[in-house]
Amino acid sequence: MKTLLVTGATSGIGKALAIHAASEGFEVIACGRNQTALDELALYEGIRTLQFDVTQLTSTIDALKGVTADIFVLNAGTCEYVDVDDFQPEMFRRVFEPNFFGVVNCVDAILPNLVRNNKLVIVDSMARLLPFTRAQAYGASKAALYYFSKSLEVDLHDKGIAVQTISPGFVETPLTDKNDFDMPMKISVEEAANTILVSIQKQKSTVFFPRAFGWMLRAMNLLPAGIQKRLSLSMKENEKA
Repeated sequence: MKTLLVTGATSGIGKALAIHAASEGFEVIACGRNQTALDELALYEGIRTLQFDVTQLTSTIDALKGVTADIFVLNAGTCEYVDVDDFQPEMFRRVFEPNFFGVVNCVDAILPNLVRNNKLVIVDSMARLLPFTRAQAYGASKAALYYFSKSLEVDLHDKGIAVQTISPGFVETPLTDKNDFDMPMKISVEEAANTILVSIQKQKSTVFFPRAFGWMLRAMNLLPAGIQKRLSLSMKENEKA
């Protein structure tokens, strides 16, 4: 029986993934900050929990010291949007702490535990593919995370440790419930969890879902920067309409 560890398991994609993986026969280690939510997850057969904050390096190392798993899914994150008329550098730090440095902290903690044939799965976002309006903090954190993951994939290759990136589009979660704009091709959190679990059992280096939305944004990402800008400006104007 394989063991899957997932961070950010107290809500959204992480919670759905923990429950779905347990139902599929995985031993799940669900990690998060909210002890009450973790206690609820612990009621499911096959799930045990770890409480820590990924933005705190010392507590992350203490919590994950000696913890082994076949698959480590680093999923914890947050989102805030930028108002250029009220620019707040501190908000960028709030977004980067869980989205980027939280992953760095977890990798630091689990690297000594990784062995050949383990898999490290890092969840970024398709938001990194285009310069979306107001997404400077979120998109930049996910772009940084993607580069970090791909570089790590190279350095762990000879150790027989796979690194996979997961790039979701819009998923119905407590975070996206706060969005005040159209979210094309949005899927349920259960669909997302199923797609992730299927994908991490394959050898694909990078996974985009929903598939059609992924193809569309990846095609736009290949366009010249000037055309990308015009597309993003058009989307911004549509939001105002």
